[in-house]
Amino acid sequence: MRIAETVTFGGSGLDRRAGLRRDAAALAEALARGVVLPVWRGKPLMADARPVWVPNGHPVLASAGPAVFLGLDDGVPRFAADLSDWSPEAGAAAPEAGFFDATVQRHPAFSGDEGFVELRGVMTRLTPRDAELVATAKALLQWHRSHGFCSACGARSVMAMGGWQRTCPACATQHFPRTDPVVIMLVTHGNSVLLGRSPGWPEGMFSLLAGFVEPGETLEAAVRREVQEETGVRCGPVTYLASQPWPFPASLMLGARTEALGRDIALDPDELEQALWLTREELVQSFAGLHPVVRPARHGSIANFILRNWLADRLD
Repeated sequence: MRIAETVTFGGSGLDRRAGLRRDAAALAEALARGVVLPVWRGKPLMADARPVWVPNGHPVLASAGPAVFLGLDDGVPRFAADLSDWSPEAGAAAPEAGFFDATVQRHPAFSGDEGFVELRGVMTRLTPRDAELVATAKALLQWHRSHGFCSACGARSVMAMGGWQRTCPACATQHFPRTDPVVIMLVTHGNSVLLGRSPGWPEGMFSLLAGFVEPGETLEAAVRREVQEETGVRCGPVTYLASQPWPFPASLMLGARTEALGRDIALDPDELEQALWLTREELVQSFAGLHPVVRPARHGSIANFILRNWLADRLD
C-alpha cells in the first residue's frame, strides 16, 4: 500500500540514534541540551494539540522518573519522563474510567493552557513527527511502569540503555520493551465489508475485526483464525496492507485484507457484541453520520484509515 505510512502514528523519519543509547556520557550531554516531554499516567503534556517540551531541570520534572531517550528531531535530543507518582491537587478533575478519558489535569508548574490529556483525543491533530514522538514516549514509559521486576528472579530491575532496556542487578537478565502484534482485517465479500463491535464500546461504534497474533502463528493464519473464531466466517488468501503503532498500551496493528468465502455469521458473544455486513453505500452513509445504526471506527485508527481508502479504491 503506497500510502501506508500516512496513517496516524506512521513513520516520520525520526532519527532514533540507537548507538547513542549505549553511551551514558553522551546521553547525559544530550539531556542537558535537549528537551523532555512530561507524561502523567499515559497522558502527555499538551497545549493546543502540541506536545509541551521542557528543559531538563524544569519544576514539572521534580517528581519524574528517569528520562527515556526518544531520538534526535532535526538535531534536537528528545526525551520523555514519567510523572505518574504526582498527585493533582484536591478538587482537580479525576481521570475517567472507560473507553475515553476526557479530563485534563493541570500541573502547578504551568499557568497557561498546558495540561495532561488523553492521546486519543488529540492524535489526529498532531504532526507526523509529534505523533511518532508522543506514541513512542507513551508506549515506552508504560512498559517501564508495568515491567519493574525481573521475570527471571523477581528482583527489581533498573533502567538502562537510555530507557530501551531494563537490567536485573541480581541475575543480570536483560529485558527489552514489549510490543504486541495485532492483526486487523478488512474482510470483504463482493461489495460488502464485515464489521464488528466489542462490548463496552460507545453506542453504534463498529470497526474492523482484530486480534492478537499467537505464538508460532503467521500473520495470515492469525487473520483467518480470528475472523473464524469471532464470526464463524471463513476466509481465503490474505495480503498485507499497512501497520500502525498503537500505544494503548503497546500494540503494533498489522492491517491486512482478505476475501470471505461466505457471508453466514455465527457470532462468538465472548468476543463480539455484534457483527454485520455493510455495503459500500452504507459505509459512505456511516462516515457521513447518516447511517441509522453504524458509527465508523475512531478517526485516526488504522481501521478508519483502511476503510476510507477501501472506499476510495486506494489500497494498492
